[in-house]
Amino acid sequence: MTQVTLIGKPDCHLCDVAREVVDQVVAELPDETADRIEVVERSIADDAELHAQWWEKIPVVLIDGRLHGHWRVSPDRLREALVSAT
Repeated sequence: MTQVTLIGKPDCHLCDVAREVVDQVVAELPDETADRIEVVERSIADDAELHAQWWEKIPVVLIDGRLHGHWRVSPDRLREALVSAT
């Protein structure tokens, strides 16, 4: 199972865009690949440690706990990373 973690906060336009990109990329993957991906959202508003680490870089995308990217999510780059990880 590959875990994609999207770290953001409420009322964050870039976070909304990142969520849409993640959802779109996962939806476009073949079922056998998409079925092995779990998308988890976390908010810096709910976690002081996440806030301290990521507040100036949100939205942040982690793949299996490792930084994939922040601010803007490239669909092509995310797709390649998820196919490689699964």
